[in-house]
Amino acid sequence: MITVYSDRHLLRQPKTELFGGEFIAPHECADRARFVLERIIATKLGQVIEPQVFGMEPISRVHDAGYLQFLEHVWEEWTAAGYRGEAVPVCWPARRMVQKIPTQIDGKIGYYAASAETSIDAGTWPAALAAVDVALTAAQHVIRGAHGAFALCRPPGHHAARDLYGGYCFLNNAAIAAQWMRTQGAGRVAVLDVDFHHGNGTQDIFYDRRDVLFVSLHGDPREAFPYFMGYSDELGVGSGEGYNLNFPLPRDASFDVWAAALAAGLRRVQQFAPEYLVVSLGVDTFERDPISFFKLSSTDFSSYGAMIGRLKIPTLFVLEGGYAVAEIGLNAVNVLSAFESVYNAAAQSKGVPIK
Repeated sequence: MITVYSDRHLLRQPKTELFGGEFIAPHECADRARFVLERIIATKLGQVIEPQVFGMEPISRVHDAGYLQFLEHVWEEWTAAGYRGEAVPVCWPARRMVQKIPTQIDGKIGYYAASAETSIDAGTWPAALAAVDVALTAAQHVIRGAHGAFALCRPPGHHAARDLYGGYCFLNNAAIAAQWMRTQGAGRVAVLDVDFHHGNGTQDIFYDRRDVLFVSLHGDPREAFPYFMGYSDELGVGSGEGYNLNFPLPRDASFDVWAAALAAGLRRVQQFAPEYLVVSLGVDTFERDPISFFKLSSTDFSSYGAMIGRLKIPTLFVLEGGYAVAEIGLNAVNVLSAFESVYNAAAQSKGVPIK
Protein backbone atom coordinates (compact mmCIF):
# COMPACT_ATOMS: atom_id res chain seq x y z
CA MET A 1 0.00 0.00 0.00
CA ILE A 2 1.27 3.45 -0.94
CA THR A 3 1.70 6.00 1.86
CA VAL A 4 1.67 9.69 1.05
CA TYR A 5 3.64 11.85 3.48
CA SER A 6 5.07 15.37 3.62
CA ASP A 7 7.59 16.66 6.12
CA ARG A 8 5.90 20.07 5.75
CA HIS A 9 3.82 18.98 8.74
CA LEU A 10 6.88 20.01 10.76
CA LEU A 11 6.08 23.64 9.96
CA ARG A 12 3.35 23.39 12.59
CA GLN A 13 5.13 23.27 15.94
CA PRO A 14 2.74 24.69 18.57
CA LYS A 15 4.15 25.04 22.06
CA THR A 16 0.89 25.32 23.97
CA GLU A 17 -2.40 23.52 24.45
CA LEU A 18 -5.05 24.51 26.96
CA PHE A 19 -5.81 21.30 28.86
CA GLY A 20 -7.24 20.85 32.35
CA GLY A 21 -6.88 24.54 33.15
CA GLU A 22 -3.19 24.61 32.22
CA PHE A 23 -1.08 25.36 29.18
CA ILE A 24 0.77 22.14 28.41
CA ALA A 25 2.90 20.72 25.62
CA PRO A 26 0.40 19.78 22.89
CA HIS A 27 -0.87 16.23 22.52
CA GLU A 28 -0.98 16.83 18.76
CA CYS A 29 2.74 16.98 18.03
CA ALA A 30 5.26 16.03 15.36
CA ASP A 31 6.14 12.76 17.11
CA ARG A 32 2.77 11.37 16.04
CA ALA A 33 3.70 11.39 12.37
CA ARG A 34 7.21 10.17 13.14
CA PHE A 35 5.96 7.11 15.03
CA VAL A 36 3.64 6.15 12.17
CA LEU A 37 6.22 6.73 9.44
CA GLU A 38 8.87 4.71 11.29
CA ARG A 39 6.48 1.76 11.59
CA ILE A 40 5.54 1.95 7.90
CA ILE A 41 9.22 1.80 6.95
CA ALA A 42 10.06 -0.94 9.46
CA THR A 43 7.25 -3.21 8.25
CA LYS A 44 7.81 -2.46 4.54
CA LEU A 45 4.13 -1.63 4.14
CA GLY A 46 4.86 -0.06 0.77
CA GLN A 47 6.30 2.92 -1.03
CA VAL A 48 6.30 6.31 0.73
CA ILE A 49 5.82 9.22 -1.68
CA GLU A 50 5.61 13.01 -1.59
CA PRO A 51 2.27 14.71 -2.34
CA GLN A 52 1.40 16.65 -5.44
CA VAL A 53 0.12 20.21 -5.09
CA PHE A 54 -3.61 20.58 -5.82
CA GLY A 55 -4.16 24.23 -4.99
CA MET A 56 -7.17 25.86 -3.39
CA GLU A 57 -9.97 24.72 -5.70
CA PRO A 58 -10.68 21.36 -3.97
CA ILE A 59 -10.52 23.05 -0.56
CA SER A 60 -12.92 25.80 -1.67
CA ARG A 61 -15.54 23.18 -2.57
CA VAL A 62 -15.75 22.22 1.12
CA HIS A 63 -14.80 25.24 3.23
CA ASP A 64 -16.26 28.76 3.43
CA ALA A 65 -14.29 31.44 1.54
CA GLY A 66 -14.15 33.81 4.51
CA TYR A 67 -12.94 31.03 6.77
CA LEU A 68 -10.12 30.16 4.37
CA GLN A 69 -9.07 33.81 4.19
CA PHE A 70 -9.07 33.91 7.98
CA LEU A 71 -6.83 30.84 8.25
CA GLU A 72 -4.39 32.20 5.69
CA HIS A 73 -3.96 35.53 7.47
CA VAL A 74 -4.69 34.85 11.15
CA TRP A 75 -1.05 34.65 12.20
CA GLU A 76 -0.03 37.92 10.55
CA GLU A 77 -3.09 39.66 12.02
CA TRP A 78 -2.36 38.19 15.45
CA THR A 79 1.25 39.34 15.48
CA ALA A 80 0.36 42.70 13.96
CA ALA A 81 -1.94 43.26 16.97
CA GLY A 82 1.14 42.98 19.18
CA TYR A 83 0.45 39.57 20.68
CA ARG A 84 3.56 37.56 21.52
CA GLY A 85 2.08 34.16 22.29
CA GLU A 86 0.34 31.68 20.03
CA ALA A 87 -3.12 32.55 18.78
CA VAL A 88 -5.80 31.26 21.15
CA PRO A 89 -9.47 32.35 21.25
CA VAL A 90 -10.96 33.86 24.40
CA CYS A 91 -14.47 34.86 23.28
CA TRP A 92 -17.18 33.19 21.18
CA PRO A 93 -20.56 34.19 19.67
CA ALA A 94 -22.48 32.02 22.12
CA ARG A 95 -26.25 31.46 22.34
CA ARG A 96 -28.39 34.57 21.73
CA MET A 97 -25.35 36.65 20.66
CA VAL A 98 -25.05 38.36 17.29
CA GLN A 99 -23.40 36.20 14.62
CA LYS A 100 -21.31 38.87 12.90
CA ILE A 101 -17.61 38.65 12.07
CA PRO A 102 -15.53 41.20 13.99
CA THR A 103 -12.65 43.04 12.35
CA GLN A 104 -10.35 42.80 15.40
CA ILE A 105 -8.41 39.54 15.49
CA ASP A 106 -9.45 38.63 19.07
CA GLY A 107 -13.07 38.61 17.98
CA LYS A 108 -12.40 37.12 14.57
CA ILE A 109 -10.53 34.11 15.95
CA GLY A 110 -13.38 33.47 18.40
CA TYR A 111 -15.90 33.58 15.56
CA TYR A 112 -14.10 30.84 13.65
CA ALA A 113 -13.03 28.70 16.64
CA ALA A 114 -15.04 25.77 17.95
CA SER A 115 -12.80 25.23 20.98
CA ALA A 116 -9.87 26.78 22.84
CA GLU A 117 -7.38 23.92 23.14
CA THR A 118 -6.02 24.41 19.61
CA SER A 119 -3.41 27.15 19.35
CA ILE A 120 -2.29 28.57 16.00
CA ASP A 121 1.35 29.27 15.19
CA ALA A 122 3.25 30.61 12.18
CA GLY A 123 3.39 27.23 10.44
CA THR A 124 -0.22 26.16 10.90
CA TRP A 125 -1.56 27.32 7.52
CA PRO A 126 1.20 25.85 5.30
CA ALA A 127 1.13 22.60 7.27
CA ALA A 128 -2.65 22.35 6.88
CA LEU A 129 -2.37 22.95 3.13
CA ALA A 130 0.26 20.21 2.87
CA ALA A 131 -1.99 17.78 4.75
CA VAL A 132 -4.74 18.37 2.18
CA ASP A 133 -2.29 17.65 -0.65
CA VAL A 134 -1.32 14.43 1.13
CA ALA A 135 -4.97 13.34 1.29
CA LEU A 136 -5.72 14.29 -2.32
CA THR A 137 -2.61 12.56 -3.67
CA ALA A 138 -3.59 9.36 -1.86
CA ALA A 139 -7.17 9.73 -3.13
CA GLN A 140 -5.83 10.05 -6.66
CA HIS A 141 -4.07 6.69 -6.33
CA VAL A 142 -7.33 5.07 -5.24
CA ILE A 143 -9.25 6.59 -8.14
CA ARG A 144 -6.57 5.34 -10.52
CA GLY A 145 -7.11 1.77 -9.37
CA ALA A 146 -5.31 1.18 -6.08
CA HIS A 147 -7.44 -0.84 -3.67
CA GLY A 148 -6.07 1.18 -0.77
CA ALA A 149 -3.84 4.16 -0.02
CA PHE A 150 -2.80 5.85 3.21
CA ALA A 151 -2.66 9.63 3.71
CA LEU A 152 -0.33 10.26 6.65
CA CYS A 153 -1.83 13.66 7.44
CA ARG A 154 -0.76 16.10 10.09
CA PRO A 155 -2.52 18.22 11.25
CA PRO A 156 -5.64 16.04 11.33
CA GLY A 157 -8.90 17.32 9.93
CA HIS A 158 -12.17 15.70 10.98
CA HIS A 159 -13.14 18.38 13.54
CA ALA A 160 -12.82 21.15 10.93
CA ALA A 161 -16.31 22.18 9.79
CA ARG A 162 -17.24 24.39 6.86
CA ASP A 163 -16.19 27.50 8.77
CA LEU A 164 -14.83 26.33 12.13
CA TYR A 165 -11.53 24.96 13.40
CA GLY A 166 -10.81 23.12 16.65
CA GLY A 167 -9.75 19.79 18.05
CA TYR A 168 -6.31 20.29 16.40
CA CYS A 169 -8.04 20.47 12.97
CA PHE A 170 -8.11 23.32 10.43
CA LEU A 171 -8.90 21.86 7.01
CA ASN A 172 -10.97 18.70 6.77
CA ASN A 173 -8.62 16.39 4.86
CA ALA A 174 -11.05 13.46 4.64
CA ALA A 175 -14.03 15.58 3.58
CA ILE A 176 -11.99 17.43 0.95
CA ALA A 177 -10.80 14.09 -0.43
CA ALA A 178 -14.34 12.66 -0.45
CA GLN A 179 -15.68 15.72 -2.27
CA TRP A 180 -12.78 15.58 -4.74
CA MET A 181 -13.66 11.96 -5.51
CA ARG A 182 -17.21 13.10 -6.24
CA THR A 183 -15.88 15.87 -8.47
CA GLN A 184 -13.83 13.31 -10.36
CA GLY A 185 -16.99 11.40 -11.21
CA ALA A 186 -17.80 9.08 -8.31
CA GLY A 187 -21.55 8.88 -7.80
CA ARG A 188 -21.38 7.92 -4.13
CA VAL A 189 -18.63 8.10 -1.51
CA ALA A 190 -18.86 6.88 2.08
CA VAL A 191 -16.85 8.30 4.98
CA LEU A 192 -16.28 6.01 7.95
CA ASP A 193 -14.86 7.74 11.03
CA VAL A 194 -13.27 5.37 13.55
CA ASP A 195 -11.54 8.04 15.63
CA PHE A 196 -12.39 8.07 19.35
CA HIS A 197 -13.85 11.57 18.93
CA HIS A 198 -16.88 12.31 16.79
CA GLY A 199 -16.08 13.76 13.36
CA ASN A 200 -18.28 16.80 13.88
CA GLY A 201 -16.66 18.72 11.05
CA THR A 202 -17.28 15.98 8.51
CA GLN A 203 -20.87 15.60 9.68
CA ASP A 204 -21.40 19.35 9.33
CA ILE A 205 -20.06 19.37 5.77
CA PHE A 206 -22.21 16.51 4.45
CA TYR A 207 -25.25 16.65 6.75
CA ASP A 208 -27.73 17.73 4.08
CA ARG A 209 -26.43 15.46 1.32
CA ARG A 210 -27.30 11.95 0.18
CA ASP A 211 -24.32 11.42 -2.16
CA VAL A 212 -21.85 11.14 0.74
CA LEU A 213 -22.73 8.77 3.58
CA PHE A 214 -21.15 9.58 6.96
CA VAL A 215 -20.78 6.90 9.64
CA SER A 216 -19.01 7.59 12.94
CA LEU A 217 -18.09 5.47 15.99
CA HIS A 218 -17.00 7.57 18.96
CA GLY A 219 -17.13 8.28 22.66
CA ASP A 220 -20.56 9.33 23.93
CA PRO A 221 -20.66 13.15 23.49
CA ARG A 222 -22.17 13.49 26.97
CA GLU A 223 -18.68 12.60 28.21
CA ALA A 224 -16.30 13.20 25.31
CA PHE A 225 -15.16 16.02 23.02
CA PRO A 226 -16.66 17.62 20.95
CA TYR A 227 -19.65 17.29 23.34
CA PHE A 228 -22.20 19.11 21.20
CA MET A 229 -22.50 16.74 18.22
CA GLY A 230 -22.44 12.99 17.72
CA TYR A 231 -25.73 11.78 19.20
CA SER A 232 -27.55 8.84 17.63
CA ASP A 233 -30.59 10.91 16.68
CA GLU A 234 -28.52 13.07 14.30
CA LEU A 235 -29.59 11.45 11.03
CA GLY A 236 -29.12 14.22 8.46
CA VAL A 237 -31.48 16.90 7.20
CA GLY A 238 -33.37 17.50 3.96
CA SER A 239 -32.17 15.23 1.18
CA GLY A 240 -29.44 14.03 3.56
CA GLU A 241 -31.84 12.51 6.06
CA GLY A 242 -30.84 8.91 6.65
CA TYR A 243 -27.32 9.42 5.34
CA ASN A 244 -25.71 10.29 8.68
CA LEU A 245 -25.21 7.50 11.22
CA ASN A 246 -23.65 7.95 14.66
CA PHE A 247 -22.66 5.26 17.14
CA PRO A 248 -21.90 6.99 20.49
CA LEU A 249 -20.30 4.39 22.77
CA PRO A 250 -19.86 4.28 26.56
CA ARG A 251 -16.80 4.79 28.70
CA ASP A 252 -14.42 1.79 28.77
CA ALA A 253 -16.10 0.20 25.75
CA SER A 254 -14.45 -3.14 24.98
CA PHE A 255 -13.53 -4.24 21.50
CA ASP A 256 -16.56 -6.54 21.38
CA VAL A 257 -18.87 -3.57 21.93
CA TRP A 258 -16.91 -1.37 19.53
CA ALA A 259 -16.70 -4.06 16.83
CA ALA A 260 -20.46 -4.70 16.98
CA ALA A 261 -21.03 -1.01 16.21
CA LEU A 262 -18.46 -1.16 13.42
CA ALA A 263 -20.19 -4.19 11.88
CA ALA A 264 -23.50 -2.29 11.91
CA GLY A 265 -21.83 0.71 10.32
CA LEU A 266 -20.20 -1.43 7.64
CA ARG A 267 -23.53 -3.02 6.80
CA ARG A 268 -24.90 0.48 6.18
CA VAL A 269 -21.89 1.23 3.99
CA GLN A 270 -22.54 -1.96 1.99
CA GLN A 271 -26.18 -0.98 1.58
CA PHE A 272 -25.13 2.47 0.32
CA ALA A 273 -22.80 0.80 -2.24
CA PRO A 274 -20.24 3.59 -2.66
CA GLU A 275 -17.62 3.58 -5.38
CA TYR A 276 -15.05 4.59 -2.76
CA LEU A 277 -14.69 4.53 1.02
CA VAL A 278 -12.78 7.17 2.99
CA VAL A 279 -11.73 6.05 6.48
CA SER A 280 -10.93 8.76 9.01
CA LEU A 281 -8.35 6.62 10.75
CA GLY A 282 -8.04 7.85 14.30
CA VAL A 283 -6.22 5.31 16.47
CA ASP A 284 -6.96 7.09 19.74
CA THR A 285 -9.36 4.25 20.58
CA PHE A 286 -6.23 2.54 21.94
CA GLU A 287 -6.38 1.49 25.59
CA ARG A 288 -3.38 3.66 26.53
CA ASP A 289 -4.22 6.77 24.55
CA PRO A 290 -3.77 9.77 26.90
CA ILE A 291 -7.01 11.62 26.13
CA SER A 292 -9.54 8.86 25.34
CA PHE A 293 -11.45 6.15 27.20
CA PHE A 294 -11.91 3.10 24.97
CA LYS A 295 -10.09 -0.18 25.52
CA LEU A 296 -8.86 -1.44 22.15
CA SER A 297 -5.60 -3.40 22.15
CA SER A 298 -3.07 -3.36 19.33
CA THR A 299 -4.32 -6.70 17.98
CA ASP A 300 -7.85 -5.27 17.81
CA PHE A 301 -6.68 -2.81 15.18
CA SER A 302 -5.74 -5.73 12.94
CA SER A 303 -9.17 -7.26 13.52
CA TYR A 304 -11.06 -4.21 12.41
CA GLY A 305 -8.74 -3.55 9.48
CA ALA A 306 -9.75 -7.00 8.26
CA MET A 307 -13.44 -6.16 8.72
CA ILE A 308 -13.04 -3.11 6.48
CA GLY A 309 -11.07 -5.12 3.93
CA ARG A 310 -13.90 -7.63 3.55
CA LEU A 311 -16.05 -4.92 1.99
CA LYS A 312 -13.85 -4.99 -1.13
CA ILE A 313 -14.38 -1.25 -1.61
CA PRO A 314 -11.38 0.80 -2.79
CA THR A 315 -10.44 2.70 0.37
CA LEU A 316 -8.57 5.86 1.26
CA PHE A 317 -7.26 5.91 4.83
CA VAL A 318 -6.66 9.39 6.29
CA LEU A 319 -4.82 9.75 9.60
CA GLU A 320 -6.80 11.62 12.24
CA GLY A 321 -6.17 11.27 15.99
CA GLY A 322 -4.08 9.00 18.12
CA TYR A 323 -1.68 10.80 20.37
CA ALA A 324 2.00 10.59 21.06
CA VAL A 325 2.36 7.11 22.46
CA ALA A 326 4.73 4.87 20.53
CA GLU A 327 1.95 2.40 19.71
CA ILE A 328 0.28 4.89 17.36
CA GLY A 329 2.51 3.58 14.57
CA LEU A 330 1.90 -0.07 15.44
CA ASN A 331 -1.86 0.44 15.61
CA ALA A 332 -2.19 2.41 12.38
CA VAL A 333 -0.10 -0.06 10.42
CA ASN A 334 -2.01 -3.00 11.93
CA VAL A 335 -5.20 -1.59 10.41
CA LEU A 336 -3.60 -1.00 7.03
CA SER A 337 -1.79 -4.33 6.82
CA ALA A 338 -4.85 -6.35 7.79
CA PHE A 339 -7.02 -4.42 5.35
CA GLU A 340 -4.61 -5.06 2.52
CA SER A 341 -4.22 -8.76 3.30
CA VAL A 342 -7.94 -9.44 3.54
CA TYR A 343 -8.86 -7.23 0.57
CA ASN A 344 -6.39 -9.10 -1.62
CA ALA A 345 -7.78 -12.45 -0.52
CA ALA A 346 -11.40 -11.31 -0.89
CA ALA A 347 -10.75 -9.90 -4.34
CA GLN A 348 -9.70 -13.37 -5.49
CA SER A 349 -12.80 -15.05 -4.11
CA LYS A 350 -16.44 -14.32 -3.48
CA GLY A 351 -15.46 -12.44 -0.34
CA VAL A 352 -16.22 -13.04 3.30
CA PRO A 353 -19.48 -11.74 4.82
CA ILE A 354 -19.27 -9.20 7.63
CA LYS A 355 -20.02 -10.77 10.97
